[in-house]
Amino acid sequence: MTSTEAPGSPPGTPLSTPGSATAPTAPGPLTGIRVLDLSRILSGPLATMVLADLGADVIKVEDTKDGDDTRQWGPPFQGTEAAYFLAANRNKRGVSVDLKTDRGREFVLRLADRADVLVENFRPGTADRLGLGHRELSARNPRLVYASISGYGQTGPWASRPGYDAIAQAQSGMMSITGEPGGPPLRPGVATADIGAGMWATVGILAALLARGTEGRGQHVDVSLLDGQLAWLTYVAGGYFAASSSPSGSVSRRCSPASTAAAPSATCCSWWSASSACGPAPPTFPPP
Repeated sequence: MTSTEAPGSPPGTPLSTPGSATAPTAPGPLTGIRVLDLSRILSGPLATMVLADLGADVIKVEDTKDGDDTRQWGPPFQGTEAAYFLAANRNKRGVSVDLKTDRGREFVLRLADRADVLVENFRPGTADRLGLGHRELSARNPRLVYASISGYGQTGPWASRPGYDAIAQAQSGMMSITGEPGGPPLRPGVATADIGAGMWATVGILAALLARGTEGRGQHVDVSLLDGQLAWLTYVAGGYFAASSSPSGSVSRRCSPASTAAAPSATCCSWWSASSACGPAPPTFPPP
């Protein structure tokens, strides 16, 4: 991520990250698309990073005090920046802005007027209170694709609740199907709810950009951490509705090479023909 200053007098100071984005050897499919990134932590930054990897010009707006929280989420660090932050913020330009001031908000409004996409993951209602909500910005820029990522969506009885990765994993049932049979629910080693929401937001943004080409207007993409985890249950959820019984922690191991070696089934063997129970043992790899 490199620093940037928009035209005019910026209300904050440019932020910089060690190293600069490498210019692509060929234009990406999103070349010419400008993305305004008001998000922080992981779900939103991951979505905008994918858009940047596809060629979009992403401008990340951070707080003037400390910037994105994850800049300090270490060790490990690479130079002065946390590896966590760098992993979700490559290929972006950045500027620090105090959104609590009139001057800062006006600065961001000018950026939004020229943007194709805006991504935010404030708690629902916060962007509206700042004067940066979907209704206001779409009135100024009807072609803007506005993406909101939250814990439970922009509407509904739980909309105002804060959302966290571990809570979404637990409430969706994802943790209940992870782990050993008979054991307690386990959280996966990566933030699947945050990452999943970022991926779904990216899908929605790309679809909205495509629709804008025929309809001439942007859309409001509303993604929640809980929605994303429920969608990822796929065949597990299908099995629940088919059998009317709750799956257990053994679900995630029923058709893995380790489980088929102990108790193979015809279905599992068709999926894992290379397992030790169904054929030659799968290759093993040394730790990194």
